[in-house]
Amino acid sequence: MFKHNFHTHTSFCDGSSEPEQYVEAAIKTGLKSIGFSGHAPVPFENSFAIKNALSLHEYCREIERLKEKYSEEIEVFLALEADYIPDITTDFSELRADCKLDYIIGSVHLVKNSEGQLWFIDGPNREVWINGLLNDFNGGIKVAVSAYYNQIIMMLESQKPDVVGHLDKIKMHNRGEYFREDDHWYISLFKQTLEAIKEAGCVVEVNTRGLYKKRSDSLFPGPKILREMNRLNIPVTISSDAHKPHEVGLFLDQAAQTLMTAGYTEVYFFNKKKWESISLG
Repeated sequence: MFKHNFHTHTSFCDGSSEPEQYVEAAIKTGLKSIGFSGHAPVPFENSFAIKNALSLHEYCREIERLKEKYSEEIEVFLALEADYIPDITTDFSELRADCKLDYIIGSVHLVKNSEGQLWFIDGPNREVWINGLLNDFNGGIKVAVSAYYNQIIMMLESQKPDVVGHLDKIKMHNRGEYFREDDHWYISLFKQTLEAIKEAGCVVEVNTRGLYKKRSDSLFPGPKILREMNRLNIPVTISSDAHKPHEVGLFLDQAAQTLMTAGYTEVYFFNKKKWESISLG
């Protein structure tokens, strides 16, 4: 149904394999295009991002090589998933210019508190999420989640990403324990964020990774947010956020079905130089 994946991580960052293996898997799966979105370098020690400027340029050269090599079989795109941390991360415009990117996915994985400490809200270890909540936000879940969504809004206003990555990933390690997604304060936060997305004119990815990794009961973002996004006419794309070659096409059709249930009739894909819509039917 949807034959594209625009969110892919390789051994240049926290993925498992060389980029060419993902292209071969995408062709075998029947995809029409694949976009590589390595985690952009960040200026501190970490285990997930492209290490430095030298590695970044090697990554870009390799993706450009694959574009040429496989041009008759599949569209290959060069992108980055760029973290936004106020006053810490590189401006997205610099990454665009330096790497000549086709597009950029803006995401928040580390939430900055009022004292400059960073709460890591991603990764497989739930204890990291809980310890960060307790240590960096004194267990104040409303303050912590508000900081997450406010950081996304700041990213939208200052960086203008093409795509917003896994919008409500803050829920992944919550598991209904610290807040409910139908809490009035939480609904108010995501509605404010959606208004900012609408104003910025960004595409929102519907990310399937939480489902196939069994870390979430719903897509990122979930059904309630998707219905509100449809009401606001916010454009969407679908991505598997693949970290291994066999993940490139996982749950794309299920995501398309969920979007139709939420009222969507079209989805966006990157076509040469711009995002265009195609029917979900």
